[in-house]
Amino acid sequence: MTNLEWLEALSYIVTIVGLPFAIWVFLKEQRKERINDDEDLYLQLSDEYSKFLRLVLDNADLRLMTQAEPSTPFNPEQIERRDILFEILISIFERAYILVYEDEMNRQTARLWQTWEDYMRYWCRRSDFRDRLPLLLEGEDPDFQRHITAIADNESRAPKPAYTP
Repeated sequence: MTNLEWLEALSYIVTIVGLPFAIWVFLKEQRKERINDDEDLYLQLSDEYSKFLRLVLDNADLRLMTQAEPSTPFNPEQIERRDILFEILISIFERAYILVYEDEMNRQTARLWQTWEDYMRYWCRRSDFRDRLPLLLEGEDPDFQRHITAIADNESRAPKPAYTP
């Protein structure tokens, strides 16, 4: 065989073996990159929720993490702070819904979404949050509105958890 015939034979082998292998490697890298992007997005959203919890801690007198209902009525300033915190929370929830939620989720996306679903359920157990929900949802994404409203309806019918003062 001449050098030209060898080169032609090698090009056939590369085409038959190398091209499918290159496509497989490319698709595998794309999938890995997509997973990393999803996890980065989740971490950014988690950071926002952590910042929100710091705000809740800074406003500990509202007892938003320990009491379903305030033991004494809030004064106007406390009501305003609570409502602003609820606005921030809804904004974070909507962003998470838009960026993470899908009707058909793969296992990884469903795992990431479940945390947000749990957070929404936790806050929807609060009657003061549920009572403010219609106002909080004005102008928000319609699909998100339906989703969190359904959660709030379910949580309003669920047995009340025990809160510690």
